[in-house]
Amino acid sequence: MSTGETGVAAVLAAKQAEVEAEVAALSAPPEDTGGIGFGKRVGDGTSIAVERLALVAAHGRMVVLLAEIRRARAKLDEGSYGRCDTCGAPIPEGRLEALPWAVQCVACASRPT
Repeated sequence: MSTGETGVAAVLAAKQAEVEAEVAALSAPPEDTGGIGFGKRVGDGTSIAVERLALVAAHGRMVVLLAEIRRARAKLDEGSYGRCDTCGAPIPEGRLEALPWAVQCVACASRPT
């Protein structure tokens, strides 16, 4: 592994640990188990429900990010890091600097799924 790859590996490992901790925190059972309701009036139950919906969405995003980080680490190990998973083109260096876990070029990442 080259010096650059070693640096990327360290960044990816640190980000993976951070995201795994975040996922674990978001997966923990809620401390407040108060009643949830969606009545005509906004009350504590509605606030709790909205907060939980936001946590579920955040958890989903973190799980996707974790999968991307794990894929980038696998690509680094197999020697295909920096190449798009979809089209095989090189991923621009600037994109990899901004998102070291990017596994698609900008064009492929921008396409609707």
